[in-house]
Amino acid sequence: MADGILRLAATHRRRNVPGLTDRPLRIAYLFTTFPKSTETFLQREVTALLAAGVDLRLYSLLGGGDEFEGVPVRRFRLGRLIELIWIIPWVAATRWDVFGVIWRGLWTRRAPSWINFWENMLGAGFAGIFRRELRQLEPDLIHAVWGTAPATAAWLLHRLDGHRYTAAAHAYDIYKRGGDWWLNEKLAEAQMVHTSTEMSRTALIERGVPPERIVLSRRGLPRFPVCRPLRSDRTELRILCIARLVAKKGFAHQVRIYAALRDAGVRYTARIVGEGPERAALQAQLTEHGLTDRVILTGHLPSTEVWAQLTWADILIHTGVVAPSGDRDGLPNVIPEAMAAGVLVVTSPAAATTEAVQEGVSGRVVSVDAPERWAEVLLELQTNAGLAETLRVNARDWVEREYDSNRNVARLQAAFREALK
Repeated sequence: MADGILRLAATHRRRNVPGLTDRPLRIAYLFTTFPKSTETFLQREVTALLAAGVDLRLYSLLGGGDEFEGVPVRRFRLGRLIELIWIIPWVAATRWDVFGVIWRGLWTRRAPSWINFWENMLGAGFAGIFRRELRQLEPDLIHAVWGTAPATAAWLLHRLDGHRYTAAAHAYDIYKRGGDWWLNEKLAEAQMVHTSTEMSRTALIERGVPPERIVLSRRGLPRFPVCRPLRSDRTELRILCIARLVAKKGFAHQVRIYAALRDAGVRYTARIVGEGPERAALQAQLTEHGLTDRVILTGHLPSTEVWAQLTWADILIHTGVVAPSGDRDGLPNVIPEAMAAGVLVVTSPAAATTEAVQEGVSGRVVSVDAPERWAEVLLELQTNAGLAETLRVNARDWVEREYDSNRNVARLQAAFREALK
């Protein structure tokens, strides 16, 4: 035990590198999967940090690509898990101060789900197998972009070799089935915790994370699109939803809204962009309500085609709810992206969407339990050009203040440097 503490202290001394302020930060960035087509916000974050001169070393724990913008992505090949046959006994014998914490936890608490159990085991396996590589790299920081597998890896690498680390914690990490299995322990030892909504920040404080160690830095766009004018002829309303087809998106409520619109005599065409396990159920609900001629399921589309859909749409709707598992959205990136493009947004009040969409100011907020009220609001936006234009202008103002990725990533980079002090 004492030997482990001495090694830890020596490692910390070694990482206090003189002249750090005069050279680029070297950060090992840990992802679950990178790059991933549904997580373009993380790609923008990496792009902005590279442009700022940060020396990023990218690690993907599960799948992903071999490089991103010319930077290699070090992928964890699952076949290497066989190495744990001798790594686990060695760590148990030589570093019980680390292994004992995990062992006691395995026997005294249950994981919230099998998926979360294996996420944490994946992070632990990565830490054991990549420990030597990270010791040789000697990064100034290890940063985990999620509070699940990446944060487990960063936490254990810190405990094994004293690496300083920071971690991000977002809605999935905090809320789904009560939150990640080891989230509190992982965040307790992080130098800084990054989150992107006030909702998540408040939840982290309630979990005991000191407010001064939480950095709220939203996602963002590197360049703002042209805010196209309001379509003059909106006799047939163009409605768009962009979302994964999962329970927290509230698609059963959305189908009832489409039916209420039809029953109110509103002419419209709707497109739902996304893929997921709820597709079959959603298709069946549309068929049951006789809506298949009005509502089109496009499936997953690449980013460029998603932007083309935003150019087409008059209104983006979001019917998010708190799923039975407790999972919920933070602030879906598509909402500020639509606001930036001049698309009106109508959302449910669930989760952090109202941090961007303020009722009657930058959009409309309506309970998913009131489909007839949704029909009234959408009809008003179709016919009241003055109101629609006011909402669009205010929405664009919010985006330019809050959703500039260059400014937000600069805040994150400053937080990394502060963490090293």
